[in-house]
Amino acid sequence: MSVVETVSTPALSRRFSVAPMMDWTTRHYRYLARILSRKALLYTEMVTTGALIHGDTERFLRHDASEYPLALQLGGSDPDELARCAALAEQYGFSEVNLNVGCPSDRVQNNLIGACLMAYPDRVAEAVRAMMAATSLPVTVKHRIGINGRESWQDLCHFVETVAAAGCRTFIVHARIAILEGLSPKENREIPPLKYSWVYDLKTRYPELEIIINGGVKSLPECYQHLNHVDGVMVGREAYHNPWLLAGVDTELFGEAPPVVSRQQALQAMVPFIEEELAQGVALNHITRHILGLFHGQPGGRQFRRHLSENAHRPGSGIEVILDALDKVSNAKAA
Repeated sequence: MSVVETVSTPALSRRFSVAPMMDWTTRHYRYLARILSRKALLYTEMVTTGALIHGDTERFLRHDASEYPLALQLGGSDPDELARCAALAEQYGFSEVNLNVGCPSDRVQNNLIGACLMAYPDRVAEAVRAMMAATSLPVTVKHRIGINGRESWQDLCHFVETVAAAGCRTFIVHARIAILEGLSPKENREIPPLKYSWVYDLKTRYPELEIIINGGVKSLPECYQHLNHVDGVMVGREAYHNPWLLAGVDTELFGEAPPVVSRQQALQAMVPFIEEELAQGVALNHITRHILGLFHGQPGGRQFRRHLSENAHRPGSGIEVILDALDKVSNAKAA
């Protein structure tokens, strides 16, 4: 969508959110996620300030109003550029703008983006202050509990206090440090040990702040456990690889009726959107790669995934590929 007209957007709650994930939380994935949960807060992939200011702004900010509540995550460190992008976030109808201070990639480190910014809390505070002056949207920060060389409890508290003093009230905390040399981004999501207690202790020490926990969460019962200590839970890879997890969010965490009652119903609800995307020239496999895990662990789930993987990339592939894959699930259940 382009610059949005005034839209009545659902109330934003951070009790449960889906993490921003590069190449994964695209608008195609987010459309499926919103079918599965009306209440989950969704995030875009990280978009750098340079891409928005000097690139195809429309392409990076395009989304559907049905995705709300939807937050835009920015990567950058220049306060003026971040302020310009925060204003764009409001112009395009996003519900929140978030600053990435957690990505450990070498690519972003070289441009002073992501987790390396934890070494510069004053700069992060300056950026937050500039963003807040440019938009009426909530400005939030997603960060690690530390980075190698700055990984003490005192370092973490100093970072949070400095950024909070600039006006930030919401901190989304990945409960691992980031090791900026020697580990890949994937290894940085798995090797540094999780320290959930540190995130709990942040909430205890700063009760006036909204503290959201992130890292390694794989189930709604785990979310319940964390919610005894913090204000919200952000789930990443599990919500992508097993998207049906989201179907329980509205009932289990918000006490509301689920939007859909079966995986088949969810996929059928997505068909008109897929047809519209195909009509606009989007390749089918650019969409289907985000729904491969919908029938994870179900009879026929492997056949569903295999059929999409083997056929969606073929030239001219259309909606019949998805319907045929769905038949394989139905036939497996009937067998």
